Amino acid sequence: MKSNLPTRKIFEGVATRPQMFRLFGRHNQRPERWQTDAGPLYNGEWFEIDATLYGDMLEILPPLWMRGPVFALREFLAGSITSIFFALRIDGKLRYFHGYCDVADPNSVETMRTAIFERESHLIRGMSREERLEHIWSSTADAYRGYAGERFPPAMQGQRTVMLWSGVNGTILKLLNDLTDDEIAAKLPVHMRHLPTIAA
Repeated sequence: MKSNLPTRKIFEGVATRPQMFRLFGRHNQRPERWQTDAGPLYNGEWFEIDATLYGDMLEILPPLWMRGPVFALREFLAGSITSIFFALRIDGKLRYFHGYCDVADPNSVETMRTAIFERESHLIRGMSREERLEHIWSSTADAYRGYAGERFPPAMQGQRTVMLWSGVNGTILKLLNDLTDDEIAAKLPVHMRHLPTIAA
């Protein structure tokens, strides 16, 4: 379940308030939720928000710290993982982002800031395969996503799954990472289906 990427974009577009809070709980269905640490799953995830949400989150509690337009929430998700909010000027436009960083690592916030800036500075809008899969996971309703259980071989158990309409075979359960390009396109919103693929 843990990503090998140090930072990863998990939602395409600017998240609304309901979407933001849903993204905060995107791993709530994980197996053994109460026995396992969620920190490694969330650490490094980021997505875009708007100026209003950025301001609202700044006003909820006094931040743990604030360095210019970057601040950390005082409440921790798990261990030393907490929410970091960024206001970044990218291509002349001020944009806002949320990410989870391990503040015990002195380089984690700067690593995420750099990753966001580099990813969002691309002149051609596109998505990597990994970003497409993360967007599908983030935007799929809880009833249609989950984790592989005993029906799957032991090596696959615990991996993320999504429900698909296969036509001939009706609704099927499939590992998220095993989706074909056509299945990915079918699960994405229409305006994202034909975005060019970029290197992760």
